[in-house]
Amino acid sequence: MDDDASDDAFAELKTRELRSWDVAQIAAGTGLAVYAVWVGLLQPGFRKVPLRLQVLEAYRQGFTSAVGYELNPWLVCLARFHAWRAGHHCNVSYRREDLWKVDLTECKNITVFLAPSVLSLLQKKMEAELPDDALVVAGRFPIPDWTPCRIEGHGVDRAWAYNMQAQRPLTSNLNKKSTVGNPDDTDFKNDSP
Repeated sequence: MDDDASDDAFAELKTRELRSWDVAQIAAGTGLAVYAVWVGLLQPGFRKVPLRLQVLEAYRQGFTSAVGYELNPWLVCLARFHAWRAGHHCNVSYRREDLWKVDLTECKNITVFLAPSVLSLLQKKMEAELPDDALVVAGRFPIPDWTPCRIEGHGVDRAWAYNMQAQRPLTSNLNKKSTVGNPDDTDFKNDSP
């Protein structure tokens, strides 16, 4: 379509009266767009998260330096609003940051609320960065290959607690089993320049 034809079509739309069918189509299209935004951006923040898994609740239970990381700006705003409404907005912080780029070496207590496909990747990051005295709590889905020290709740409110010191021998044993008999997986040092 050339520019003149599109200008003519646009001019015709401006002068034409809207019929009830036109209004219904516009309303349906707008409703569909709003629903798509709701499902894609906002709905995950309104799902029921077990209270003991929220950063705000962690602060209420005495865990200081409570920080939440989230990439979705809508969920960060929602979390900040909840902290403000509870009167703890000065004591808890929510950051719009990529969890994969955050340094976890100074963290002592971690709460994760992620899908199983992401938990296996996060497991490797936590094993590499968390200190032995760290405690990890996973909501809704357990962390693969880890043995929990405590399980609470039922169904969607279920949470698993993991002691990092107890996980270290388990993961090192799994790594040893996967490299035994496979010389391609061993590291060789090359002293040549």
